[in-house]
Amino acid sequence: MSANFAITGNMEILQIAESVAREKGVQRESVIEALEQAISIAGRKKYGTEQNIRAQIDRKTGGIALFRLREVVELVENPVIQISTKDSNLALGEFVEEPLPPIDFGRVTAQTAKQVIVQKVRDAERDKQFDDYQNRVGEIVNGTVKRVEYGNVTVDLGRTEAVLRREEIIPREIFRQNDRVRAYIMDVRREKKGPQIFLSRTHPQFMAKLFSQEVPEIYDGIIEIKAVARDPGSRAKIAVFSRDPGIDPVGSCVGVRGSRVQAVVAELQGEKIDIIEWSQDPANLVVNALAPSEVSKIVIDEENHRIEVVVPDDQLSLAIGRRGQNVRLASQLLGWNIDVMTEDEESKRRQEEFHALSRMFIDGLNVEEVIAHLLVTEGFRTVEEVAFVSPQELSGIQGFDEGIAEELQTRAKQYLDEKEQKLEQQWKDIGVAPELRKHEGITAETAVLLGEKGIKTLDDFADLSSDELRDLLPKSSLSREQCDAMIMAARAHWFDEAEKK
Repeated sequence: MSANFAITGNMEILQIAESVAREKGVQRESVIEALEQAISIAGRKKYGTEQNIRAQIDRKTGGIALFRLREVVELVENPVIQISTKDSNLALGEFVEEPLPPIDFGRVTAQTAKQVIVQKVRDAERDKQFDDYQNRVGEIVNGTVKRVEYGNVTVDLGRTEAVLRREEIIPREIFRQNDRVRAYIMDVRREKKGPQIFLSRTHPQFMAKLFSQEVPEIYDGIIEIKAVARDPGSRAKIAVFSRDPGIDPVGSCVGVRGSRVQAVVAELQGEKIDIIEWSQDPANLVVNALAPSEVSKIVIDEENHRIEVVVPDDQLSLAIGRRGQNVRLASQLLGWNIDVMTEDEESKRRQEEFHALSRMFIDGLNVEEVIAHLLVTEGFRTVEEVAFVSPQELSGIQGFDEGIAEELQTRAKQYLDEKEQKLEQQWKDIGVAPELRKHEGITAETAVLLGEKGIKTLDDFADLSSDELRDLLPKSSLSREQCDAMIMAARAHWFDEAEKK
């Protein structure tokens, strides 16, 4: 818009609106509204700044009409903006519109109008940019490096700029002014100075999107990327799944002579990429994720999302990887904690566990070593299991009969009763509040453990997070969902008290 822009009352004003809207890529209506606001400001300068003046531009003819608005009230305090119900036929709260004579738009008025329009157009441009890029989060964009400050890169995307922060740049990667850069739109935020677009080259989905561009089967939805884990600039793992049994997902991503994967590797500065086949079975998936190392045995703890992997002694370093990188990436890929040990370590641990459980049964049930060994061999891990299992299951153990089974259950229940009595006295001696002990899910043993850690009242318990509670209790005793439910129930009285106030 030129500096000698002038406002007229004919079709020219609509032509100006069309021209500005086309040039700036905003809605024509936004420009007309900006013109109306500018004319209203000009009207207040002529007729008084206290006046409530509204300008209206006819969308078909470009004709300009000015009105003074006065609110209908019972008692007039300011006649400039108010009118009594006695002098008006309108209801309270409505506005009387009084036409004003047209005004001469001089140079100053035109300049004011231009400033308002420019600001409105700028706001409209920012809103449009925000909406455009908000809908593009998760896409890859190409741009040019405009400047580099303290390791942060400002990228020119054409009609706007984006920020590639230092921590989102692949290690050892250096950018200079005018370099071409490709990155992933990670976030878009609305700020006073306009929409802020944040890019990333380290985000796991950047690699996933690169594969989507290089592998037509992924773009077409035949092959699906299930999970990605990255150590940017060093190594990555990507799990892929084919919806078509006749298409090999790994081979399709690798490409002829590795052409497809190498294109991604080149963009990621030589990052080594392991492409593995996805499986719904965590056991199969962890075997694939730890390849090329061999896996001898897998133990899965579904409740705690933990997998124990046993490998041959000579495969340990290969499975773990340099500085634990291989197992760490495999863990990220699965979303499970993975513990890797050798066959020798696993054997020693099993022996230690066997002896510890046997000692527990010997002490708790006052039985001979051979009976304790038989219980452990049959899979019993706690005295509670012995106490409440069906008598037939116990008597079915080789060497046991009904009499032995009955005696073992009697001793187990007696042991548990004595233990419970001792724990009940312990939590009282520690000073745990009765309302905490009675809280749903809190056993006598849990009350003692919490009391020893300083958690003695219901409010103390309610202040905990689920992770803090799980750290205080024995592993796997409560799931995260159970902890969340117990803590929220403990907080219920807070809300009740707040409502009473």
